[in-house]
Amino acid sequence: MPTYNPPVRDMQFVLHEVLNVAEELKALPAHAETDADTINAVIEEAGKFAAEVTFPLNISGDEEGCVLDKTTHEVKTPTGFKDAYAKYVEGGWPALSCDPAFGGQGLPFVVNQCLFEMLNSANQAWTMYPGLSHGAYEALKAHGTEEQKKTYLPKLTSGEWTGTMCLTEPHCGTDLGLLRTKAEPQPDGTYRITGSKIFISAGEHDMTDNIIHLVLARLPDAPKGSKGISLFVVPKFKVKADGSLGERNPIFCAGLEHKMGIHGNATAQIVIEGATGTLVGEPNKGLAAMFVMMNAARLGVGNQSLGLTEVAYQNALAYAKDRIQMRSLSGVKAKDKEADPIIVHPDVRKMLLTAKAYAEGGRALQIFCTLLLDKEHNHPDEKVRKDSGELVALLTPIVKAFITDNGHIATNSCMQVFGGHGFIKEWGMEQFVRDNRINMIYEGTNTIQSLDLLGRKVLGNNGASLKKFGKLVARLVEEEGVNEKMAEFINPIAMLGDQLTKFTTEIGFKGFQNPDEVGAAAVDYLRVAGHFVFGYLFARMAQVALREIAAGNTDPFYVAKLQTARFYFAKLFPETATLMRTARAGSKVLMDTDAALA
Repeated sequence: MPTYNPPVRDMQFVLHEVLNVAEELKALPAHAETDADTINAVIEEAGKFAAEVTFPLNISGDEEGCVLDKTTHEVKTPTGFKDAYAKYVEGGWPALSCDPAFGGQGLPFVVNQCLFEMLNSANQAWTMYPGLSHGAYEALKAHGTEEQKKTYLPKLTSGEWTGTMCLTEPHCGTDLGLLRTKAEPQPDGTYRITGSKIFISAGEHDMTDNIIHLVLARLPDAPKGSKGISLFVVPKFKVKADGSLGERNPIFCAGLEHKMGIHGNATAQIVIEGATGTLVGEPNKGLAAMFVMMNAARLGVGNQSLGLTEVAYQNALAYAKDRIQMRSLSGVKAKDKEADPIIVHPDVRKMLLTAKAYAEGGRALQIFCTLLLDKEHNHPDEKVRKDSGELVALLTPIVKAFITDNGHIATNSCMQVFGGHGFIKEWGMEQFVRDNRINMIYEGTNTIQSLDLLGRKVLGNNGASLKKFGKLVARLVEEEGVNEKMAEFINPIAMLGDQLTKFTTEIGFKGFQNPDEVGAAAVDYLRVAGHFVFGYLFARMAQVALREIAAGNTDPFYVAKLQTARFYFAKLFPETATLMRTARAGSKVLMDTDAALA
């Protein structure tokens, strides 16, 4: 059976020693009183909740799955899920980073990020029920009417109700311009919603009294394509003026998807038969409102793979220390045993260190991004808000795609460490692989994220956002460029920074002549950019570790951090050279292939 130990020490290292979060928060009036002790106390309790309440339900939830009663359209979640959610609400966890105006605790996003990493390690399928509610909360807070905010936000904040986002239809996934769900205006100012949706995570369940669906639909006079999409809030149960629940709205679960993973989460086929909804934001501008939720979800999906990478690594490491097979190539290591533990073998260490590096790099990036979000929403200086928002926009597709791709690599590597046992359910490793696989697909496939990064976020503003991040790297290079001990970390990112500028310009010129060149290069490009960002963060982590060691700190944590950084730069970062070469191969070898694909 797998185990899980919350990585509180590494979180505290990134928060306090690398990013100086408590000091940064002092500049934000809403969070100026949030000190390191408060953050640490919350994270420690969050870790206990994840490890003790939700983690024990992970394997059983996967085996049991969700059950739909087709007569009542009600879904029963796996045994223990509902009780765990009640404890989650009782502990005030849904309200952690919500606005006090709606009953929230008002803590920064960066603290909530740490909570959800640990919840995802413990039980991704369970975590998706409360996780989607945060996106619904943010969308309604940003674009809802005062009446909608009053009606829904306190209940979403408390966790009494959960939220979903209903986008995908059987004939359209990413291309939302094709959606057909209709919204007809009614005399009382509401709308009658009719249509069908698929792949709706947490679309029906028994954990709360009400579910608040955010539904994309078309008004009768809507223009074609994505410019004709509006957003509506459609509750499972209608809400009376006094806040109590009224009659059942005809928005039903007609079926549950049979999936490769995340069996404990109800992925619903939703049928909407004239349900009552209210408009969120302006008519035909629903995508702008929904993008608030979608961007939150994309960061959240990256967090799901980060969580799975961490828990898979922990269990593979423990197994590698215990399992004995063969003798070390360099001589017997365990003289008292018939064979050596497999951790002595170089390739086993490579697999373990790959997962460890991708977990630690992903954690640093997630915390870095959520701190930027806190600045974007709360900093008194408009320029800081704007710059922070621009960097978050640039990094969001990297968080979603790079971390989930790495999660796929890491969980498979960790399963490989187990050998044949990794393929057997009782060890838990094959579930981590299965659960992670969806993360590369939903909330916009990783290819879509790559096109978003290269086409919109980089070429779309002539590299302005990328240059902003490049300035952070340049500042670090200037600061540590003459430090010989930092050379193995600084030189690679300095070199890649120069190469990335030329690489981007080259793709931009090619894409101007033939747009397929952008499509052909985008996935490779995102991975290069991902390593550029990880490299910067690993260099900063190495910088802190070297300073602590030089100051006489004997905590082995810092030696371990340096060793992980060295492995990352030696074994993983050089992938960028191959990626740039394959991207430069262009689109012809892909598009001039009609005979091969006949």
